[in-house]
Amino acid sequence: MEQIIKQTAAASRSLLEYSDGQISRVLVDAAGVLLAEQGEVLEANAGDLARMSPEDPKYDRLKLTEKRIEAMAGDMKQVASLPSPVGKILYETERPNGMRLKKIAVPLGVIGIIYEARPNVTFDVFSLCLKSGNACLLKGGSDAYDSNRILVGIIREVLLKHGMNPDVCTLLPPGREATAVLLQAVGSVDLVIPRGSSALINYVREHARIPVIETGAGICHTYFDRDGDTEKGRNIVYNAKTRRVSVCNALDCLIVHRERLADLPAVCGRLADREVIIYADEPAYAALSGHYPPALLQPPTPESYGTEFQDYKMSIRTVASLDEALEHIARYSSKHSESIVSESPDAIRIFERQVDAACVYANVSTAFSDGAQFGFGAEIGISTQKLHARGPMGLPELTTYKYVIEGDGQTRDS
Repeated sequence: MEQIIKQTAAASRSLLEYSDGQISRVLVDAAGVLLAEQGEVLEANAGDLARMSPEDPKYDRLKLTEKRIEAMAGDMKQVASLPSPVGKILYETERPNGMRLKKIAVPLGVIGIIYEARPNVTFDVFSLCLKSGNACLLKGGSDAYDSNRILVGIIREVLLKHGMNPDVCTLLPPGREATAVLLQAVGSVDLVIPRGSSALINYVREHARIPVIETGAGICHTYFDRDGDTEKGRNIVYNAKTRRVSVCNALDCLIVHRERLADLPAVCGRLADREVIIYADEPAYAALSGHYPPALLQPPTPESYGTEFQDYKMSIRTVASLDEALEHIARYSSKHSESIVSESPDAIRIFERQVDAACVYANVSTAFSDGAQFGFGAEIGISTQKLHARGPMGLPELTTYKYVIEGDGQTRDS
C-alpha cells in the first residue's frame, strides 16, 4: 500500500510537463468514453446496488442512471472548459533594491479523497485534480467498489492513450487498512479530504497525520421569518427537503417565527406528498394538527435537533424572534448551509452577517450548495471549516502558492 501511494506521489510530478490544453483534451476524451461505455458502468453499479437495501439512505447516492452519467460527463466537460488556476500570478511587486517578487498559484501535489457510496465523486475528483495539476488517491467505500473500479479503469485507459502516467489517478482498496495507510502517508500525500458521514469525518480528523479539510456533514436549517413570503417558503422548504434527501445540502430543520404558525400548514403541506415525517415542537404540532397526516406528525425528541437525517424526515422549531432563530442555528448548525425566507431587508442583512456557515442563503433553497451550481464545473467537496477553503471547493481551492523571487545579484546586509 505504501508503495502504491509513493508511485502516485512520483507520478504527480509528471503533471507539470503538460499544458492546460493537453489536460483539457484528456478530460473531454474521458467524458466521451464514459458515455460510450455507460452500459458497462451501469452493469457494475447494479452489482453494487444489489448488495444494498433500497431503504438505506445511501442507496440514492450510490445509484447511477443514464441521466446521472450524462451529468457526470457534462460536469467533466465544464471543468475542462474552465481556465486553469495553475501559474496564475496572485501578487507581484518590485522591491526598492530591484528584487522582483511574484506569488504564483501551484498545485497542492497529491490529494487523497475518502468517500462513501457516491461513485459520481470519482469523476468529479479526477477532473478537478487533473485540471489543477494534482494527482489523486481515491479511497471509496466497499459499497461502491465495482462502480469505482470501472470508472477508474476508464480514466486510466484515457490517461494511457494520451501518454500520461495512469498513476496520477489511483483507486485504493476498500478495506480499512488502506485508510490507515493513507492517513499516515506523511511526505507522500499533501492533503486528505473526507466526504461522507460525521463519523467518517471525525475518524479522519482524529487519526490523520497529514493535513485534513473537513467536508460533507450538513445539518441545514431554513428560517421562515415573520416577514417571509408563504409561497416562497412553501417552494423552498419542499425543494430543500425532498429534492434528494441523502445529500448534505438537504433541509433538516425548519425554524418558524411564532407569528407565522397559521401559515405552517401551507408551508409544509406539499411535504405530505413525499411522506415526510415531521418532528414538530408543541406550537408547530398544534398548528399542523388536522392539516398534516397524523401518522407523519410526531413530537420531537432531543435528537430531532442537530441531526442530519438523510431521509424523509424533518424537525420544526418555533421561535419568538430572529435572535432566537440565530441562537438555535449557532447551537445545532454544522456550518454547511443555512437559509432565511424573509421580505425584510434588515432581517436578511442580520441573518447574512451573523450566521456562521459556508453558504448563507436568502430566499433560496439550500439545495444549491454544489460546485456545479456555483459555476465551478464540479466540486471536490464542501468545506465546513475556515482554513484554506470554505464552501464548494473548485479549481482555485486545489492550489496553494509559492513565491518566486528574481534579481540581479542582490545580497542582504548583515
